Amino acid sequence: MKARVTKLPVYAAVIACLGLIDSAYLWLIKITNNEALCIPGIGDCWSVNNSKYSEFYGIPISVFGVATYITILILILAEKKSGTKHNNLILAQFGITLVGFIFSLYLTYIQYGVLKAFCPFCLISALCMTALFVISIIRLAKSVAKVQD
Repeated sequence: MKARVTKLPVYAAVIACLGLIDSAYLWLIKITNNEALCIPGIGDCWSVNNSKYSEFYGIPISVFGVATYITILILILAEKKSGTKHNNLILAQFGITLVGFIFSLYLTYIQYGVLKAFCPFCLISALCMTALFVISIIRLAKSVAKVQD
């Protein structure tokens, strides 16, 4: 069990990289306005990525995804170099993934409840963020338990 827990930052980094690639791809679809980049027959990526919900004050939501995944990766890498700030970095990861998870829930609701369409790439990002949130909860709990010992 301990070996798996110590590998959680590695798992988180891999998942964050997948989320980063996915968000960057969504951004590419958005800025190139290229419907061909959406996989035909699997969901309705085009409708979701071109809806009014795909931007926040004119900025594509995928840009925020890219920034979030990069931030998570930076925090994971910073853990290796930090000493006493290690717990703060884990707490920051928890906070970022909590916000990302809640926002992903909201966007998933928009897809199904409002747009009546789903984007497989958006769902991949939501799954990545959910996995990162779960990992951050486990890591935070272990970090708190260590401090209390």
